[in-house]
Amino acid sequence: MERLEIVVKEVRGKCPVFKEGDRIVVEGPTIKLDETDAICTHAFASLLPYIVALRKGIKPSELGLGRGEKAYVQCLDPGPPYTDGGTVIFEITVVKDEAEESLEGR
Repeated sequence: MERLEIVVKEVRGKCPVFKEGDRIVVEGPTIKLDETDAICTHAFASLLPYIVALRKGIKPSELGLGRGEKAYVQCLDPGPPYTDGGTVIFEITVVKDEAEESLEGR
């Protein structure tokens, strides 16, 4: 089962939910609440389409979300001067299990 680790890389403006370094962990269709620091409905709306695609094995570069193995997505809140909040940049990494990695190495 594909596991995604989503890390807050940058906060521009003021975010009432996230701080740099916070994580969201997704395993299959489940958000691993015991491993997740915070979740926000605005941010999740931005992340959800890419969570599904990355879990299905589509590369970040094919989605236009990165040049390597990591995808980058931004929260919907534009921040100042448009809102009093802030936008968050997320880094998404697909974490493969050891069995899958050994099959790829063959």
